[in-house]
Amino acid sequence: MTDRAFATAVECAAFLEPEPRELRPLEAAPRAHGWGVGVDAELLDACVAGNALAWRQLHRACYPRAAAFLRKLGVRELELDDAAQEVFVQLFRYLPRFRREAELSTWLYRLCITQARSVRRRRRLGGTLSRLLSLAQPTSFVSTPSLPDEIARRRVETALAQLSEGDRTVFVLYEMEGVPGKRIAEIVASPEASVWRRLHDARRRFRCALESEPELT
Repeated sequence: MTDRAFATAVECAAFLEPEPRELRPLEAAPRAHGWGVGVDAELLDACVAGNALAWRQLHRACYPRAAAFLRKLGVRELELDDAAQEVFVQLFRYLPRFRREAELSTWLYRLCITQARSVRRRRRLGGTLSRLLSLAQPTSFVSTPSLPDEIARRRVETALAQLSEGDRTVFVLYEMEGVPGKRIAEIVASPEASVWRRLHDARRRFRCALESEPELT
């Protein structure tokens, strides 16, 4: 798989983004994306003071990015709303303790990573109980996009699912969120050198998963 094909495959996950992005070369330095317009110290102060309008503004500004990131971490559509709302429950509960020594987005990324892990844990437990009790039900879908888009989405989701939790987190943050390596190290509480090793391994596994996957029809 060529670098451009790899980058194109990553961009096939555009359905996970709240807005379209331009294709960038594989090795280009990523550009960090904000969590919303108008999130500043004044707004955070108003939230801490209990201003309901400020809370709604913060939620409206940050929710699309949080939901998109949770999707990339493997949270399914039927789980997404509850997972995203739990992220904001935690944000609202602990924002008064936020010292603002780091960017708000760093904390939000961490909250999303923790929540995605909880969702996967509950999913595994639910699947085990269903098998034990023979209660497994067929999956239902609310809606489906057009066939070409759906095929691309399924291929990317399948490839991402082949990554370990840590590799997937680093891969998504760098390749899809555009977060620089130094900030990823801060978000995942890991040395930057380890982040780059994880990213290298995740890219290789992602390539292999795409190349070995049969065409979905």
